[in-house]
Amino acid sequence: MSDPHTSAYATRTPVHEQDLAGFGTVRVLPLDPAEDAGVIHRWVSEDRAAFWGMTELTRDQVEAVYAHMDTLDTHHAHLVVKDGDPVALLQTYEPAADRVSECYDVEPGDIGVHLLLAPPGTEGARRGWTAALAAALMGYVLLGLDRTRIVVDPDIGNEKAVARFLRQGFTAGPAVVLPEVDLPDVYLPEKKAQLAFLRREVAFRA
Repeated sequence: MSDPHTSAYATRTPVHEQDLAGFGTVRVLPLDPAEDAGVIHRWVSEDRAAFWGMTELTRDQVEAVYAHMDTLDTHHAHLVVKDGDPVALLQTYEPAADRVSECYDVEPGDIGVHLLLAPPGTEGARRGWTAALAAALMGYVLLGLDRTRIVVDPDIGNEKAVARFLRQGFTAGPAVVLPEVDLPDVYLPEKKAQLAFLRREVAFRA
């Protein structure tokens, strides 16, 4: 574990920072495509990240993908750092500006989320670790961004991710087919997805 005060990420300004008792300090940083491409490329290149759809990309191609995203007002990428170490890639987007809008009725206050967790460190998987991290990220997305509902669209074959969202309080929606996107700056193949939703009042029950 790095010292968060001396970490390479310490000088970067977070959009969200939260201290969780017994867990650590979670900081959500705007992704820097050039600086962070190496870390992201290592994560997405692993077989475990096959559903992310970037296993065949080079580091430079990964950088190009996120450099393009950085030009958009509707889609945003963030590097999540815990106690000075990068632990997740968080992407948020406006569902009305995304292909998912063709598959469900978008409500005012909706926000889309994609989450890729870093591989476990040398200590291996830890019980409750993902849930604690997710709590901090939901705090940012729902409270920090003042949204009322999160929508996620994991690949229907990614049973581990689907189960994780349901454990975190999400309600399963319909299974859908996200249409292919073929534009000059981005290509996304057709995707069979399981929609799931989390309302703010459910995530933060009194």
